[in-house]
Amino acid sequence: MTTKSAAAAARATVYGYPRQGQNRELKKAVEGYWEGRVTADALRATGRELRRRNWLQLAAAGIDEVPAGDFSYYDHVLDTTVMVGAIPERHRTAVAGDTLDGYFAMARGTQEVPPLEMTKWFDTNYHYLVPELGPDTAFTADSAKQVGELKEALALDLAARPVLVGPVTYLLLAKPAPGVPADFDPLTLLDRLLPVYAEVLADLRAAGAEWVQLDEPALVQDRTLAELNAAARAYRELGGPADRPKLLVASYFDRLGDALPVLAKAPVDGLALDFTGEAAANLDALAAVGGLPGKRLVAGVVNGRNVWVNDLAGSLSTLGTLLGLADRVDVAASCSLLHVPLDTATERDIAPQILRWLAFARQKSAEVVTLARGLALGTDAIAADLAANRADLASRANSPVTHDPAVRARASAVTEADTRRSQPYAERAAAQRAHLGLPLLPTTTIGSFPQTGELRTARADLRAGRIDTAGYEARIRAEIQEVISFQEKTGIDVLVHGEPERNDMVQYFAERLTGYLATQHGWVQSYGTRYVRPPILAGDISRPEPMTVRWTSYAQSLTGKPVKGMLTGPVTMLAWSFVRDDQPLADTARQVALALRDEVTDLEAAGTSVIQVDEPALRETLPLRSADRAGYLAWATEAFRLTTSGVRPDTQIHTHMCYAEFGDIVQAIDDLDADVISLEAARSRMQVARELAAHGYPREAGPGVYDIHSPRVPSAGEAAALLRTGLKAIPAERLWVNPDCGLKTRAWPETRASLENLVAAARTIRDELSRS
Repeated sequence: MTTKSAAAAARATVYGYPRQGQNRELKKAVEGYWEGRVTADALRATGRELRRRNWLQLAAAGIDEVPAGDFSYYDHVLDTTVMVGAIPERHRTAVAGDTLDGYFAMARGTQEVPPLEMTKWFDTNYHYLVPELGPDTAFTADSAKQVGELKEALALDLAARPVLVGPVTYLLLAKPAPGVPADFDPLTLLDRLLPVYAEVLADLRAAGAEWVQLDEPALVQDRTLAELNAAARAYRELGGPADRPKLLVASYFDRLGDALPVLAKAPVDGLALDFTGEAAANLDALAAVGGLPGKRLVAGVVNGRNVWVNDLAGSLSTLGTLLGLADRVDVAASCSLLHVPLDTATERDIAPQILRWLAFARQKSAEVVTLARGLALGTDAIAADLAANRADLASRANSPVTHDPAVRARASAVTEADTRRSQPYAERAAAQRAHLGLPLLPTTTIGSFPQTGELRTARADLRAGRIDTAGYEARIRAEIQEVISFQEKTGIDVLVHGEPERNDMVQYFAERLTGYLATQHGWVQSYGTRYVRPPILAGDISRPEPMTVRWTSYAQSLTGKPVKGMLTGPVTMLAWSFVRDDQPLADTARQVALALRDEVTDLEAAGTSVIQVDEPALRETLPLRSADRAGYLAWATEAFRLTTSGVRPDTQIHTHMCYAEFGDIVQAIDDLDADVISLEAARSRMQVARELAAHGYPREAGPGVYDIHSPRVPSAGEAAALLRTGLKAIPAERLWVNPDCGLKTRAWPETRASLENLVAAARTIRDELSRS
């Protein structure tokens, strides 16, 4: 049993909640606004209603303190940029004219003005809008959103805690604005930014905030002494005013390391720490610094990033140990529940026994409440919950779903030779050039073409039985014919079939592999209005039959140009799934790689000469601490090579990566031994091309010249200018011309125009090179 002081301390909270609504109401409202079908007032009303529902749902579950300010129409880092007045110069007119339209212009761009750069939020699949700062940036406080949402929660008679991106993390996530020298350090703006944060905090206190949470996840990464000193200075200043709210500084995704003693000594009122996975090391580290006497500790013991039920007994043990290390211990998920789906109760196609292994946002909130009750009142108070939890954990551990002896035997038999191509790159490149006969600066796309309303309707009709399989497949064939015909008329050199049959680049394959579970309503925000349904990798993986050969071969039969076979790589299959946590990731990656290797072999046997294995998540999944990276990159690159190394020398292997910071993994990109890599580069103005050149990357590369996450159509001149920049880093004989990413989210009119301009740009540069 716990003590009375523990009982008084134990409260349940979360840092954030899924924004989209049960039926993705937010997506529909925002996209309706963009299309002119929904008014600004109606969009804001939808936002208010979604916030109200979330808060009341959390309160009804027993959450004692709800988060406020975590809601966003697009991205919470962009919201922070608005809060501190760091509007880029090129967007100021739009923001001044209409704040909502200006907000979306920063996120998506307009035909005249490009958007902010977008990249991954630490090692998650969520994307944030990168702040652009420079020595002339002038910060000004705009707390209207944060204060307004706090007042909404308080009006419901709820204890609410505003959640803000902390000032140090905000600056560490930022980049130099266009035209600012690349070596400019945004952290030098800290002293200019802190008074703005102090003003926002004062506004929140005046509006009724007792506590404000400042998220500093950047401090779980390796940080220099100067950066740690900046964090110490930031919280000395913010913790000083007497009229401020109580400050809770939060970190998550990994262990704090050297930043922990800095924050523990800071004049703030509490820390929120992650105690799951690698971050479990925070427990010993907290004890080593003497705990948090006189302060609040919010203990993240329920993993906010996976979908597996919590080990309640294990978490309760951790919480019991933490009781002696702080004045008050509260219970939370490890991070915002933004990263998991909303509710398992809506899933009808997963067997009830297996469904009991899973916990989405609502279930995780309930776990937090159960643990808080157990910590306060003792294990007897939650005896039934503990017994049911033990049974669920045992059911999963002993299930035949999770263990396939044949798969494990095959994975154990893999040798080093299985992960190497039969010839070195130089010999392969010569064979591929002779076989494919491509021009200088060959043009291609990344894989997907627009997923039209007709395609989505056809899939829904097939599921509902309104059309039969033959009718559905006729629609797919017609779409492939249109895509191939368009590419041929446009003059693209290496074609794709457009992937009309695929609902998602991971889910499509997961539904055809053993060991995976698919959800019907497990939507998770990736960026803006882009939501995905990550499949659940629950057991050992194998491929019962070919997955892509039929449609790729059909597309190839329509043209004499090469058609790429399109696959999703093993690391991305893991990263964009909710992956099992009961064995090492390297073991799971090898199983997936072997299943994909079978598909690559079958594609080649069917006559496919170019095969693309996408790995956009290779950088995303890079551990946040440098000490953990070498081991990860070793098994990740091995899994890719295991997938691709069984082909002939004249079969060209492509890979693709997008929307990440690639500089940290250039050596790993080299270690993949792909023949061609295409990468996002348009928003970053060819930064990755320079990084590849600095490394001495010896293979072919296609840094993107068309930003597909914006509705704007780049002109042929704009694309040509980017190609000229790319040619400064990559020789013409190794440079490809392609968009940043797949075209699934774009409409046909802008896709046609953009690709026609892309091909025209390639021809322009070819002509220039021929005259030089």
